[in-house]
Order: sequence, then structure tokens, then C-alpha cells
Amino acid sequence: MEQFDLRNVKIAVIGLGYVGLPLAVEFAKKYKVCGFDINLNRVNDLLNGRDQTNEADIDALNKVLALTMADKGLQLSSDTQELNTCNVFIVTVPTPVDHFKSPDLKPLLYASELVGKALKPNDIVIYESTVYPGCTEEDCVPVLEQHSGLTFNTDFFCGYSPERINPGDKVNTLTKIVKVTSGSTAKVADFVDELYSSIIVAGTYKAPSIKVAEASKAIENAQRDVNISFVNELALIFDLIGIDTNDVLAAAGTKWNFLKYKPGLVGGHCIGVDPYYLAHKAESLGYHPQVILSGRRVNDNMGIFVANKVIKLMIKKGHSIDGSRALILGITFKENCPDIRNSQVIDIYTELQQFGLKVDIYDPYADPAEVKKQYNLEIIKNISTITNNYILYDAIILAVAHDEFKTLDLAGISNAKTVIFDTKAILDRSKVDGRL
Repeated sequence: MEQFDLRNVKIAVIGLGYVGLPLAVEFAKKYKVCGFDINLNRVNDLLNGRDQTNEADIDALNKVLALTMADKGLQLSSDTQELNTCNVFIVTVPTPVDHFKSPDLKPLLYASELVGKALKPNDIVIYESTVYPGCTEEDCVPVLEQHSGLTFNTDFFCGYSPERINPGDKVNTLTKIVKVTSGSTAKVADFVDELYSSIIVAGTYKAPSIKVAEASKAIENAQRDVNISFVNELALIFDLIGIDTNDVLAAAGTKWNFLKYKPGLVGGHCIGVDPYYLAHKAESLGYHPQVILSGRRVNDNMGIFVANKVIKLMIKKGHSIDGSRALILGITFKENCPDIRNSQVIDIYTELQQFGLKVDIYDPYADPAEVKKQYNLEIIKNISTITNNYILYDAIILAVAHDEFKTLDLAGISNAKTVIFDTKAILDRSKVDGRL
């Protein structure tokens, strides 16, 4: 019989990244929480008050770590044995795509295996990782059953509540964003909704099924991706015409119902990935999506367009391309955030290198060790590395709108012939040679 009581909850949050850590901290203010991550270094960093994602409120983290009450507080661990004491498991691991743009479920299925080994009768597993509709029940549940020996919706139950974390956003934080919830039975759906309602100030929305909740997350980002691809395509057209895209958007934006999207590089853990999950599901059912994938193709090629535009501007200014030096400002996927996942800046870097340029990347937010690990690139962390060596660049590309870049003095690292290209349209337009 399904019997769920918030008074007897001990939550395990599996994965302490951009999504899991803020969630664990918030739940720990009201419940006993085990924050679990297979990365021992990550756990130790957090225990010492260091968060490389910059998403956690360190004061709040330290407070919940210090709580020793029986009914609330946070424990961090990479020991799977700690999961055995929990009865609600929330999975927040990454769901990337592979080199062929197909869903990579390995982290999700491995997390499901770990949870399955800890499952007991009447336990609940809630997934927050972004997936295609049907993934929870068709891919994850069989793994849970296999490793637990229990039967779904008889012995244990599932829910799905898609994450809506916006990395780097200190205004629209976890508790201030409406949370979609769902459950594998009516009673489970009520319990999951009640659980999240206890911490989400903005309120919750209970979806009629897990598949609906999964689909809602997939289309949130697919919709944004398609809209951005539209203005990116406009940027390609207006470049051929010889007019500024931002001028056109400003004029069109005077109409009350015009959607004010801007052109740019589309990366990160959601917008640049989720449409492929939705497309994968559609294709598995025999439907080949047109709009979603055409938008992806446009957005995936914007880095190459930027690099080629810079090369053309350099030629126009009389530069010899082979052997020239270029500086890319920013490698994270968005401003004021250390997240480098699926960064499209890499496409600019690779394309410029193929033209024979020597390319440096400067980013004060990105972790050099993580960039080296993911992309096998060395980046510059401090601007003094450039200024102290009196390096002058033939081309400077502003790729990410970090606040520091808005006031960065380019005069000391450039000259009259330097091509300056602004992909974010945040610099004084009179001082740049081109922009998206």
C-alpha cells in the first residue's frame, strides 16, 4: 500500500552539480538530506566551502552542513552505503549528447543502478535530469527493478520534476521558479508535489503524467533554440545585405508582440542539447522533425560563421592571415558563469586555427583545469598574462558577455589594424569592426 509522509523523509540527492547542489541545500533546511556525488574531490571542495559552479550560497551551505538535528541538515558523501538510509532519491546527473548528437544516458543509467541497489519497499525515485518523453519509465525504471529486485508501482515508485536552473542567474533562483512535478501514481504525484511545494516559493504545477512533465522540459528549450536560430539566420541574411541585425531587431521590437530574441552562440547543458533528445524520441517513432533540427543546424554553425567573418575583416584590413594572432574573450557558454559545457566558442577557436592563426583564449570565470580536461586547451585566466608580455593581437573576438569584458581596455592589446568582432553587441559599436 502506498503510504507517504513528509515527516519521515530522508532525501538523497544524486549528483551535486549546477542542479543538485542548490536543491540539496534548500531541502536540507527542512529535511534530512544526503548529498551524494561519485566525485570525491567535489565532495571535499564543498565540505571546505568551495563551489566551482558558483551556484550555491556558501553561507547557506555551511549552515545546513552544521545542522545536527534528526529531522534536518545536510550530509555530503561519495560513499554509496549512505544511500541505504534514504527513502526519497532525487537524480540530478547530467544528460549530454555524444559526438553523433545522440542522447548519452550513461550517467543517468549509472545513477539509476546506484539507486536501485539502495531501494527498499515504498521508496520513491524522482528524476530531474532532462530526458526525452518516456525515458524515466522505459529506460530508468527497468534498471531500478533489475538492481533492486523490486517491482515498479508495487514496491517502489517514481516521479519526474524537470530542473529549471539558469546557471549564473542570481535573481531567478531555485525557489523562485515554478516547479513542474509528476508521479507514477496519483498518490505519488500528490506526494512529489507536496514535497517540492514545501521549498518552492513560486509554487508548483502538477503535470498529469511523467511523460507530460518530461516533454514540458524538452520543449521549453527546443522553443528557445528555434527562436534563436531564427534570429541567427536573420543575422546571416542581413550580413549579406550589409545592415546591422541589432538595428533591425530594435526597429521590429517597437511592436508590442515582437519576441526580442538576439543572435548569438547557443551552447550549455540545455538549449544546445535538449532538442536532440526530443528529435531522438520522434525519430524512434518514425517521425523525422524538420523545424527542430533545422534550427539546430543553424545554431551549430554560428561559431564557424563568426570565425569566417573575422577572417574576411582581417583580409580587408590588410592582414596576412597565416601566423596572425587572435584573442577570444570568453569560453563559457554564457556570461558571468563558469559552465563550459557544450560551448560553441570552441568552433570559433578551431576554425581560426585551421586558417593558420595563433589563438589565445582569456576567460576569468572558466576553470583552466576543466577546460584542459574537456577540450584539451590551455586558457589564460588573468589579463595580466597578456598585458605583462605586451602582446598585441591582430584580431579580438568578444564571444561571451562577462561583465569584466564590458570595461576591458582593449587599447593595450590592440592597434589601429586590429579587427574587433563583438558577438554579443555589448561594446561601443564605433570601436568594433563587426558584430552579430
